[in-house]
Amino acid sequence: MTKTPRWIQSAIDETENVTTKMPWERGLRRQAFIASRRAVAALAEAPRTLRPAA
Repeated sequence: MTKTPRWIQSAIDETENVTTKMPWERGLRRQAFIASRRAVAALAEAPRTLRPAA
């Protein structure tokens, strides 16, 4: 087994304390974004009436 340099061990220890959310993490915010994008697409594909609803 080789010795690990101190800076590598420090970096590995620091990764356990990171609380920043990364863009590729899947979560509620991403699901909400996808749902809103699908809702806009569904409205664009919906048949249009000549008279708006009152």
